[in-house]
Amino acid sequence: MTITRVAGPLPGPRGRELLEQWHQYEADVVGFQAPVVWESARGCVVRDVDGNLYIDWTSGVLVTNVGHCHPHLVRMINEAAQRLLNNYECANVERIEAARRLVQALPEHLDRCFFLSTGSEAIEAAGRLLKRRTGKFEILTFEGGFHGRTTAAAAFGGMAGPKRGYGPTLPGVIRAAFPNPYRDPFGWCDDGPEFPRYFDYLDQVVMANSTGSLAGVLVEPYQGAAGFIFPPAGWLKRLERWARDRKLLFALDEVQSSYGRTGRMWALEHEDLRPDIVTIGKGIGSGFPVSAVAATHDVFACLSKGEMSSTMGGNPVSSAAVIAVLDIMEREDLVARSASMGEYMKQRLETMKAASPHLGDVRGMGLVLGLELVKDRESKQPAPELTRPLMLACAERGLLVGSVGVHGNVIRVAPPLVISREEADESLNIMEQALRSFTPEHAAV
Repeated sequence: MTITRVAGPLPGPRGRELLEQWHQYEADVVGFQAPVVWESARGCVVRDVDGNLYIDWTSGVLVTNVGHCHPHLVRMINEAAQRLLNNYECANVERIEAARRLVQALPEHLDRCFFLSTGSEAIEAAGRLLKRRTGKFEILTFEGGFHGRTTAAAAFGGMAGPKRGYGPTLPGVIRAAFPNPYRDPFGWCDDGPEFPRYFDYLDQVVMANSTGSLAGVLVEPYQGAAGFIFPPAGWLKRLERWARDRKLLFALDEVQSSYGRTGRMWALEHEDLRPDIVTIGKGIGSGFPVSAVAATHDVFACLSKGEMSSTMGGNPVSSAAVIAVLDIMEREDLVARSASMGEYMKQRLETMKAASPHLGDVRGMGLVLGLELVKDRESKQPAPELTRPLMLACAERGLLVGSVGVHGNVIRVAPPLVISREEADESLNIMEQALRSFTPEHAAV
């Protein structure tokens, strides 16, 4: 029995009506998605307003790690909401328990956390901690990085979209290239574990751009928005050592990469990283808005009472979500599921790559995989013109996918971690059919 069901062209009649109404009242400034109006979702399956059923490879942009509307999560949110919605900075039972549970789930050296509401807010908090702890104002970040759309978070990022037309940006950001094994014209990725060519270059970047007030480094374990770019093995550990040798703080943006997404609870575990600061978001609430910044007690000691606060951070409902998600992760062993299902799906996708002239690269780990579309595999020339047709071809067959990438040519493979073998097989079959629907003429558009 098939899981998906799509009757007729998209959008369906009710979906078309609602999309027209939506754009009449809310500014149409979001990114391109398949023309589907979601009505409900459970686990990995989405139902739209016309009764069509889809398998979800987006997780709501890598958010719903425990699946859409997990019953335990919904129940705990409802119970908390009936007691108390917000109490600002006052303690509440759920907040205290959420902090205890989160710290226990973190690597041992990260013994303090603070709750906020969005990933961007967590990044802004991390930036403040870097500066206050060191008394310096410069932060080293990377081209292709995405840390959010608020002022400081956008300035830290290395993508044009969040900043174009909004300058001047926040001063004090020094930006270096991020190594990309698929596109490596300078040979930065093939001389590990020391990577001397890359770190000689990094020294030159700092020497040319720093005023002598460098506080620390902010980096993603992999670059999500830039196209699911994973650095070569060992590079992050070498970067951490580079920072330590220069007495810099090391901050890791795990807003997207944590909560089992890479096949480990924290992406930092893959290389035994010991960051001073970690930002957490998305999967921490699995659909409910909540984020956190975690650090050592020594880092947080730089702040006095009242220096960090959040209107919505730590409210009892979001704190209940934090607890519920950790319950589900543990009870259902979702970290192990992410690792095993990710390996299974990656193998199938590698087979598709061999058969598709436009699938240039399959990369990632756990259930965060990227499919890079190219005009041909020899030139590796990006083919962003194929992205929307492929997204639509998938949706018409019952699979929802999103796109990322500096060139807009990477398809996200990031289903909820609860995906079953049956759901994986059906969704992979749909992707294979969609890829086969492309002809050489598509690449010439």
